[in-house]
Amino acid sequence: MSANALSKHYADQVQHLQEVLPEGMPEWLAGRRRGAAVRFAEAGFPDPRMEEWKYTNVRPIATKPFVAAAGDAEVSADTVRALGFGGLDAYRMVFVDGRLRRDLSDLSELPEGAVVQGLGEALATDPDPLEPFLATLAHDRFSSFAALNTAFMNDGALVRLAQGIRLERPLHLLMLGSAGDTPIWSHPRVLIQAGEGAEATVIEHYADLPGANGFTNTVTELRAEAGARVRHYLLQDHADGAYHVGSVFVQQRRDSRVTSHNVNLGGRLVRHDLNVDLTEPGAEIELLGLFLAGGRQHVDTHTRVHHLSPNTTSRERYRGIGQGHGRGVFKGRVLVDQGAQKTDAQQHSANLLLSPNAEIDTKPELEIYADDVKCAHGATVGQLDETSLYYLRSRGIGTEQAREMLVFAFADEVLESMDLEPVRTNIEARLAARLPGGMALEAAASA
Repeated sequence: MSANALSKHYADQVQHLQEVLPEGMPEWLAGRRRGAAVRFAEAGFPDPRMEEWKYTNVRPIATKPFVAAAGDAEVSADTVRALGFGGLDAYRMVFVDGRLRRDLSDLSELPEGAVVQGLGEALATDPDPLEPFLATLAHDRFSSFAALNTAFMNDGALVRLAQGIRLERPLHLLMLGSAGDTPIWSHPRVLIQAGEGAEATVIEHYADLPGANGFTNTVTELRAEAGARVRHYLLQDHADGAYHVGSVFVQQRRDSRVTSHNVNLGGRLVRHDLNVDLTEPGAEIELLGLFLAGGRQHVDTHTRVHHLSPNTTSRERYRGIGQGHGRGVFKGRVLVDQGAQKTDAQQHSANLLLSPNAEIDTKPELEIYADDVKCAHGATVGQLDETSLYYLRSRGIGTEQAREMLVFAFADEVLESMDLEPVRTNIEARLAARLPGGMALEAAASA
């Protein structure tokens, strides 16, 4: 039992859930939700005595009485456009407090063989095809938050691509949190199934309406079948008072390729877990991440890449920036099974401290049980390079602008790999606005 045992508020929420699960829900789904509720109630919230949570105390979440939104918040099309990526031609699904808003979404001209719809709608109209997939990758043993999501999920996005189907346009999933008289929680679920040889780009984008201070607890399950290609973007830019816990589970088959772009800029307390299983030869994944922890933010990123089969490849590159009194955490684990010969795994975490009061903890791990592998890892935590600063200043660039240019160059080591230019430039602008001298930095970057 966790030291963060459930308060009466959360115990009552779990009990109420088990009493009100909708009639007519398939038994397999009701069973999974009830089972997840029981596991969450037994485990409670994680606490820093647990190795995987030693740097992150979730008590601010555990002690705040979050509730589901009572109704639909008012959101205009102009607000959605303002939060989009200018110039990006994309399919769009908009969710407010975890619920799909069809009036703000656009899924026109989807190709035949592509199913993109609200998860709640799919579960209400034709749930049985989801039985082999929903809540089968998301392992409760990694975090009781995944169990919490499974218990309370009622909507999200379903993306199913048949064999050989290619989405010509990216899919933008805009997840908005609203403000209320009481703190609001939501538990959106994203289910992505890329069939053999299918190809898609999916952007999960978390943001908030003004005044929001809620809790978003997300789970994404992504399956890439043989030869599939999936580019997955996850951009978290919540309001400064918001809380976010996200868990992504990836399973890859033979010769599939997944590229993961993970960017965390906002939020007060943020935890992101990325779990990858490379199950067949030829599977490849590239993990690229950036986080900014400023003010009093706490941003914790954990990755786990499990090589279960021979001839699999992983590349991992994360960058962290700490400023103010921000606290950042990166823990990356690569596990190579005994039979996973010819594994090629590279992992690197580089971190930059801009303030004496900022702190970043980094812990790369390799756990290898095979003898014919090529694996390496590394981690650095440091300050801006004085030689580079001197070089820029000697060419007439002011001290502050020189510092900003170096910070931006550091972040761009991972951002420049983004294929979608409108997304990349949007993230660069959001990052610039949060760094010291924000707008001057953005101007320097575009010069």
